[in-house]
Amino acid sequence: MAIRMSYRPLVLTFLLSLAATGCTSSSGDGGDAGGKLTVWLAVDAQESWPQLVQSTNDRFTQAHPGVKVDVQYQQWTTKNQKLDAVLAGKNVPDVVEMGNSETTNYIVNGAFAAVDPAKYDQSANWLPALADACRADGKTYCVPYYVGARVGIYRTDQFARAGVADAPKTYPELLSALDKLKATLGPEDPNYSALYMPGRYWYAAMAFVKDAGGEIAVKEGDKWKSTLGAPGSVAGLTEWKRLIDTYYVGDRAKDNSDQPAVVGQGRVGVFYGNTWESAMATDERSGGDPKLKDKFGTFPFPGPSGKLLPPFLGGSTLAVPAKSSRKELASDWIRMFTDTQSQKALIAVDTLPNNTVQLAEVAAGGINGPAAQAAATGGWMTPFAPGWTSVEKSNILPEMLERIANNKASVQDAAREADQRINEVINER
Repeated sequence: MAIRMSYRPLVLTFLLSLAATGCTSSSGDGGDAGGKLTVWLAVDAQESWPQLVQSTNDRFTQAHPGVKVDVQYQQWTTKNQKLDAVLAGKNVPDVVEMGNSETTNYIVNGAFAAVDPAKYDQSANWLPALADACRADGKTYCVPYYVGARVGIYRTDQFARAGVADAPKTYPELLSALDKLKATLGPEDPNYSALYMPGRYWYAAMAFVKDAGGEIAVKEGDKWKSTLGAPGSVAGLTEWKRLIDTYYVGDRAKDNSDQPAVVGQGRVGVFYGNTWESAMATDERSGGDPKLKDKFGTFPFPGPSGKLLPPFLGGSTLAVPAKSSRKELASDWIRMFTDTQSQKALIAVDTLPNNTVQLAEVAAGGINGPAAQAAATGGWMTPFAPGWTSVEKSNILPEMLERIANNKASVQDAAREADQRINEVINER
């Protein structure tokens, strides 16, 4: 749920401009006298909290008798392509779920209607990584839904074998634990990685950039500029490369997409990921091993800076398309689906809430406790630049990291080349 696939065709600016010029199916709300409210949610809701969807629909139909809620579940890999297509016409969904790294281009092109934050619970305490993705020119165009944060996940039995009593709390403790894992299990298995860190895992690498004071890109005036070649960014990438060279054994041209399946093979001591990945590593359907059940622990991943490694806060928001003819009803459904009661339901299924107040309600001793601690640091987000989806689609960051990991280029040279490529597309609307 933390990695969101983005798609933006070349004609998007034209298609979305139709929404901004008033080509809508209705300027009103259609009233409460029957009809249908169409909601597009990602499959995460269907798979992990269907009861919350049903209870929200029940509450909504009580408040708006006769209005039927039609929830249609979308795959992350095709959702935006489908949305771009329907925005060209008049028959649009009334509510759409968007990854928080996907919203900017749609907002600047007028695809979403503005909403009033005052109508939503905890809006003053929304996590910045979600709230900032919804804001432009002093207005709010979407509502934070939930968030995820990566943590350290470790094999408790391997820690015991290596004589490591507790999960690391500091970066020196982490390195010490990895050294002991490598010394204890490495001689038994040449394919053992004390730390699993594939070369194209850019969410991990950029966390080290952020920890060192670097940024992917910064806004200068009304333009964005890539800064991976700046000293802080280079320092973070250099430390990330040192960890790979010291503790990772494996294909450096891989990304983290099959991380749970690899961890499930039993040759990994520590990995950096979402808490749900430990469950997938024990699930045969995901390529995992059921024998590893109850053998994973989690900890807030410490950074070289002495603070927690700032995680990418990937999550979702909910928006009302500008062409929707039932904007008020759509906003009210979102209000119920994201209110304090609903956020408690998300916490109960090990999902982080959309606000800092309820983040404190996540049980510290539970599997998601470390993720809540990590999220509380504020984490980091990809640049809220109009062309960021083009950056991701071009695979600039993974390709830079692969070159570094495989010693095809120095950190400085690879970062400088990535800066040039990013600058070519990051300001595209």
